[in-house]
Amino acid sequence: MGESSKATSTEELNSRRKMHPVKAPGQSNSPIPIRIAQRIARVAYLIWEFTESNFSTFVIPNTAFGILGAFAASVLVEGSNGHPSIMEVFQRFPLVIAFNWHNVLIFDLANQRSPESIQEDILNKPWRPIPTGKVTADQTRRSMLVAIPSVLMLNYALGVWRQGVFIQILTWLYNDLRGGDEVIRDLIISIAYGMFNSGSLQIAVGYQAHISRGGIIWTSIISGVILTTMQVQDLKDQAGDSSRGRQTMALFLGDYVSRLCIAFFVVVWSIVCAYFWSLDALVYAVPVVPAAVVVLRVLLMRKPQEDSATWRWWCLWTITLYALPLTSQVRGWTAILPTLLDDAAASS
Repeated sequence: MGESSKATSTEELNSRRKMHPVKAPGQSNSPIPIRIAQRIARVAYLIWEFTESNFSTFVIPNTAFGILGAFAASVLVEGSNGHPSIMEVFQRFPLVIAFNWHNVLIFDLANQRSPESIQEDILNKPWRPIPTGKVTADQTRRSMLVAIPSVLMLNYALGVWRQGVFIQILTWLYNDLRGGDEVIRDLIISIAYGMFNSGSLQIAVGYQAHISRGGIIWTSIISGVILTTMQVQDLKDQAGDSSRGRQTMALFLGDYVSRLCIAFFVVVWSIVCAYFWSLDALVYAVPVVPAAVVVLRVLLMRKPQEDSATWRWWCLWTITLYALPLTSQVRGWTAILPTLLDDAAASS
């Protein structure tokens, strides 16, 4: 009797376990679709944490270069599809963002996984994924085995595979070969800007068109701006760069000479850009005002906190340069507006 009762209770227990299976420690009670959505959201947030510091300095400016440049297609591109309409340009805006963001992600994954970068981030940027322990350096390396082929396929689908291949080569030179710690650092970055900018412009105008001689010149001018003035971002980090052994232009040339060079080239490139776009005197004030602020600050304000603010003013100045293609459209509308008004008056 006792054995029969014991067998019955065992059968009931097994039946209950089948109906309500025991969950492993840490297993979520949420339905599978919700768990999948949570995992996707976690990955998306990790991507943001990896790229957050370069989103405002790389993704946004390079996207702006392509979108704003597309509005001056008559100068920068040529092809069989004519000039893209405003609606066509804005429809391609998400594609331009995707191109820049995905390629920047590869750069940041490669950059933040090195032992030197991890130690530096523990001190200066402890909120990044690897210092916080959200992912390991080895997991980051493995993710690149998927991310790099996917970005190459994206670049090919968008018609900018040439720029994409060069971007990956430059990423390898900067991070794995530690070109970012050498004097050629700014040269690598300036070429990378040229690839990002030309790719952004190509996507914004559509695959039927291609960048003209004027577009190549304008892209090269901006790369020249980056090469000769982007060292302004290194002024605030000279102590840390020196302790790490990083050879930035600010350390190579010395603080005084570096500041003089930045001020000189900010003035030079403002004049060159104004000449390229044949700016009117009033429109010329758009890049000149932030340029003057950058020059005065870089020469007169030399504390690290002041250099950080100068770096932000430099970013504003470069954005005004990117916006200069719009002036050709404004000037065109200004030229034809009197004719349109006269025609309207005559027809009435």
